Amino acid sequence: MGVWAGRLKRMALAALIPALLLAGCSGSSGSSSDAAHVSAAQVTLTPGDGAAEVPAQGGVFAQVRDGRLTEVHLKDADGDEIPGAITADGSSWSPAGKLLPETRYTLDALAVDRDGLQAAKHASFTTFVPKNTFIGFYNPVNRSTVGVGFIVEIRFNRAITDRATVQKAISVTARPPVPVAAHWFGDKRVDFRPQHYWTPGTKVTVALRLKHVEGAPGVYGTQEKSIGFTIGRSQISTADTDAHTLTVVRGGRTLRTLDISAGGPGHATYQGVMVISERDKVTRMDSHTVGLGSEYDIPAVPHAQRLTDSGTFVHGVYWRPASVFGRVNTSHGCVGLYDVAGGQSTTTAAGWFFAHSMIGDIVRVVGSGDEQVAPDNGMSGWNLSWADWTAGSAVR
Repeated sequence: MGVWAGRLKRMALAALIPALLLAGCSGSSGSSSDAAHVSAAQVTLTPGDGAAEVPAQGGVFAQVRDGRLTEVHLKDADGDEIPGAITADGSSWSPAGKLLPETRYTLDALAVDRDGLQAAKHASFTTFVPKNTFIGFYNPVNRSTVGVGFIVEIRFNRAITDRATVQKAISVTARPPVPVAAHWFGDKRVDFRPQHYWTPGTKVTVALRLKHVEGAPGVYGTQEKSIGFTIGRSQISTADTDAHTLTVVRGGRTLRTLDISAGGPGHATYQGVMVISERDKVTRMDSHTVGLGSEYDIPAVPHAQRLTDSGTFVHGVYWRPASVFGRVNTSHGCVGLYDVAGGQSTTTAAGWFFAHSMIGDIVRVVGSGDEQVAPDNGMSGWNLSWADWTAGSAVR
């Protein structure tokens, strides 16, 4: 029994030793292999994953310790990549420009340590919501038909300091194609026109791509809008303040010559090219609104068609005798046509001209008056030469 007991003990030990060796070898091998495959490079992304209200500039970058960056990708929600640069030593990366507001971005960085082992990091974040915004108020009515003298006008509710960036975000295109240029009147208004009057039948599209455009430091646009309009027939009327006539020419053919009473002594009508910008069958005219004190207040002026922002109109006059028209200038600067009260007549001179006019029609005033209408007074930009007009563009 002693011999068999000793033999069994030796057999058990013999079987146990390989098992112990195998278990010990396996444990030691797994620990060493895992450690060998973990990169020493430690990547840090700013902002962290899930961050919000991230600023447009200075708030996004990638860094690495104990390694160098090899790839960094910053993309918006559409998958478009934002350019950036890794520093020469590979320690950090930052975007090349500003980010857009109210946008979701993803940031992915890849680095290697000195042994070539890779480390990766991912973050998703959203940028800030602007506290200050601007919009542009435009004059063309969508799908309208206008005359050949129409000038696209956009007025902003805030001062624009980066005019070039804002101008690039606005396009005015014509079909058939014709060059259209911008001209800035101060920091709140930009107008667009071709070199010559529009060709009848031209289709014009105005596209405002102002959303997320920074027009001034910390002030961002909000609009994504397209407006289309058509150029109607050509009508150019000439008011001769010396001859007291308004000659209406459509498509090169004279339709009619009407008797007028223009601006009297001390109130001469502006000279130059003006364009009809508003039309009202009846409107109130109060001299206080144009800086003339208590000169007049007429509650129901018929067939009123605005030519300037400062208050020049072609309109009907029923409060003066018919004998005045064609003979004497008696107005405070407007071009007056004989009319009757109410704005319903289409047979009086004013009623006929109203019925045969549209927004965008040209009214050119000539005569002995010496004050030229300012190019920013209504749609009067046609009084600038093409060279002077294009000189007012913010984009060269």
